Amino acid sequence: MLGLMQQQKLLLSSIIRHAARWHPHAEVVSRMSETHVHRTDNATIERRSRRLANVLRRLGVNHGDRVATMAWNSHRHLELYWAISGMGAVCHTMNPRLAPDDISYIMTHASDSVLFADLSFVPLIAEVAPAIAGCVHHVVLMADHAEMPDLPLPPGMTLHCYEDLMAQADEDFDWPDFDENTASALCYTSGTTGRPKGVLYSHRSAVLHALAANAADNYAFRAMDRIFLATSMFHATAWGWPYCAAMSGSALVMPGRWLDGSTVLNTLNEERITFSGGVPTIWLGVLDVLRKSGASLPYLKRLMIAGSACPRVLVEGFGAYGVDVYQAWGMTETSPIITHHATVPATADLDTEARTRLRLKQGRPIYGADIKIVDGDGHTLPHDGVAFGDLLTRGPWVCREYLYRGAEGAAAPDGWFATGDVATIDPEGHVELVDRSKDVIKSGGEWISSIALENIAVSHPDVAEAAVINARHERWQERPLLLVVPRDGRTIDTASVMKLYDGAVAKWWLPDAVVVVDLLPHGATGKLNKLALRQKFQNYLLENPQAEAQ
Repeated sequence: MLGLMQQQKLLLSSIIRHAARWHPHAEVVSRMSETHVHRTDNATIERRSRRLANVLRRLGVNHGDRVATMAWNSHRHLELYWAISGMGAVCHTMNPRLAPDDISYIMTHASDSVLFADLSFVPLIAEVAPAIAGCVHHVVLMADHAEMPDLPLPPGMTLHCYEDLMAQADEDFDWPDFDENTASALCYTSGTTGRPKGVLYSHRSAVLHALAANAADNYAFRAMDRIFLATSMFHATAWGWPYCAAMSGSALVMPGRWLDGSTVLNTLNEERITFSGGVPTIWLGVLDVLRKSGASLPYLKRLMIAGSACPRVLVEGFGAYGVDVYQAWGMTETSPIITHHATVPATADLDTEARTRLRLKQGRPIYGADIKIVDGDGHTLPHDGVAFGDLLTRGPWVCREYLYRGAEGAAAPDGWFATGDVATIDPEGHVELVDRSKDVIKSGGEWISSIALENIAVSHPDVAEAAVINARHERWQERPLLLVVPRDGRTIDTASVMKLYDGAVAKWWLPDAVVVVDLLPHGATGKLNKLALRQKFQNYLLENPQAEAQ
């Protein structure tokens, strides 16, 4: 017997319709320059998104076509999120931090027909235009008419002004009805282990992810919240936050490209931000400015760290200002949230140190996501907080296979997807990432976590950033090598850095050497580029046998 309930398709257009009807005055705030902030609301965003859908039709965009965006976080980018997906096309968010060769490869691989871009990317577009001219027929610069620059394009590519196109269209557009499994958005991995791979989300997966992620023990966005969207809209659909904010009626504040510590801190207070998140690099910069300025954080209540492991200094540093800092985990292939920190009865009465330690883990699986750890033979390992192995996941918002890659890198027939992470799971279900499988240090047959060593190093007052890599060793095959960047105006005493490890880790985990560098390379998503570090420093211990850390 089947139930007698109505069938309504899970389409992203249902979210923006809901936001416009029931939360019409919820603010959408965008920083457009150092001095100009644009303000609008959900009702206006929905109307302009319908207008934009008509623009897309006039540009020849049809159901299933890929439309690329190369833009910072702003109200216009948000309009593209709703209009492209809502009309049945695919919103392909391009990461502008990738190498030009990767960008042209990705756009050609995806067969993008239209590119919407912010003005700051005009030089990049000029560089890649000849390589993408075979598929991209229209380039729309997201600007007013008076701001339009001169951008010569190859034959067959036409340049347009966003606001001119919007002025020529009308709002007479009905969000269409189609299969909820229709592709909604396309994001490519950063390509650190080969060519970038396309992850193709569906309307169903995106709506289910937003519903689950917005639960009380997860994002828990509310209509009274003011959300600062620090995570990039070109990275894994900004962790689903634009969908979650519209679903709950939260105000959404977007920084554009201004994510320096001072600007972010001022925005947090001026816009009365209650919740934010992002990669650690952003928030380490904010904390540094916060301490130097003597400012306070009267409104910010919660801060979610993801993308890279959260260092203790963020939990304790922002905790001193009354901000609850915790972690979540996911990846482009998982939409992205799979685990999220939550207090459960068994952890409710922990002391301060134990609570902090728990926040340094990546959280527990949210509803809809399943996880397990396995050994090298695929056998499931116990959830005892000690055994660690390859982390697998599955669920309705987890990638089944990459775009046009078939079985290459695809999930197993039973749905389990190999994340490439090594992790432990404790008896209460808290996941702790030990390392990326390619970054874990295998010394004499034993594994050492580079993440754990890095988190200790960045707690040093003179260290701005740290990276640990697996350097080649004559006897042990691999040993940890610690690279540190000094804070502005500081000098690092390597012996004092090493002293931090006393009693914190086993002696055989200790880095063999500490190397002070001016900066560390980062990939397109802001994560440390350890591949580049290994290429430069992997023979350091062989070439400098006298460099053993003291």
